[in-house]
Amino acid sequence: MRTIVAAACALALLAATHRLAIARFANTAASLVPGSRFPTRLSDGALPNRVSVIGSGAIVNGAYVVPPGAPPGSATLVAANAASLAVRTFHIVAPPHAPVIAVASYQNGIAFHDPRTFAPLGTLATAGSPSDVIAAGGEIAATDTDGSTMTSVRLRPWNVREIPGILLGDELAADPPLHAVFVTERELNGKGGLARVSGDRVATIVTGTTAEGIAIDVRTQRVYVADVNDDAVAIVDAKRMRVVGRIRHVPRAFSLALSRDGRRLYVVSNQSESTFLAAAGRVTEIALGPGGPRVAARSSPLEFPVGIALGTLGRVFVTDEQSNVVDVLNARTLRVAHAPVGTCRTPWAPTLDVRSHRLYIPCAGSNEVDVLDARTLKRVRGAPFQTGGYPLAVSVVRR
Repeated sequence: MRTIVAAACALALLAATHRLAIARFANTAASLVPGSRFPTRLSDGALPNRVSVIGSGAIVNGAYVVPPGAPPGSATLVAANAASLAVRTFHIVAPPHAPVIAVASYQNGIAFHDPRTFAPLGTLATAGSPSDVIAAGGEIAATDTDGSTMTSVRLRPWNVREIPGILLGDELAADPPLHAVFVTERELNGKGGLARVSGDRVATIVTGTTAEGIAIDVRTQRVYVADVNDDAVAIVDAKRMRVVGRIRHVPRAFSLALSRDGRRLYVVSNQSESTFLAAAGRVTEIALGPGGPRVAARSSPLEFPVGIALGTLGRVFVTDEQSNVVDVLNARTLRVAHAPVGTCRTPWAPTLDVRSHRLYIPCAGSNEVDVLDARTLKRVRGAPFQTGGYPLAVSVVRR
């Protein structure tokens, strides 16, 4: 530690002597777990000409890589170019064990928290921008919504791997019978699509323009994909990876939720009258019966709905990114079932943990995760808690 401090002081003196600006790294994670790939780009967007590591790890393809078996300790990065110098010391911590809360932090990677106290346990920097995270088949999967890989993490034994071939991945859904994970791709062959990941094998299909939300019925092997810029939801045969139907005329279809019996699909229209979209946001309930999909109900206009989760007691939870509330609707009629519940800034994709009856709400605007009791709608003690930068999704990992 004394060596690291001395080196940092010497570098600061060097920066002052040569009139270099002191810069910061774009990724703000303080504690990293083994297997992390920490991008070395600076907060002003500049790329350093040279990066050095003091301590464990190495620079690989422009990223600081923490070895998979790295012991707890510290490491310091020193990055420089002609105009600036950045110095950053990290704590390297042990990998987490289940149960654990995993948060998709767009700016940092996967942030891990203790499910009892919400205390931070470390961050897996992914060198990408996660927009979703799920637990599936003993592994954790996370997207890279600005890149072309999916990160897969096994907790025991700890293992981190990157699966290429998934372009601008957005949302995830697990299919245990197929031993697969499905990922929506915001861009595929100039449109948007769906990827099926089985081990290291990736199969893709174009579904429409700008694929975002996803829901899956594992009993019928149907995957529903929200193609936001087509105002439609594509229906995909999971086994054959073929579009077998389309639900049209749902404006800005963004987020999806499927009832537990597979008979009702809820579609969030992510738009607002107060923005350039100039159209009311709302939730549409689609009945999925033998006669084909049909509109069963529509909610009243909502300010700017974005994410959705099915709750207990016949309720649907919808986050609103503009008014910073959770709208509570009746699952059958989509009428208001409870007054909107205030939450933290820019709430995104909510997640209901059925076992604990907790509703997790990542708030991108305040770098927090709020937690409500889904039955009483009261805030859980210790919430909201701070997490990684710009959190977009939460998963509770049981094993």
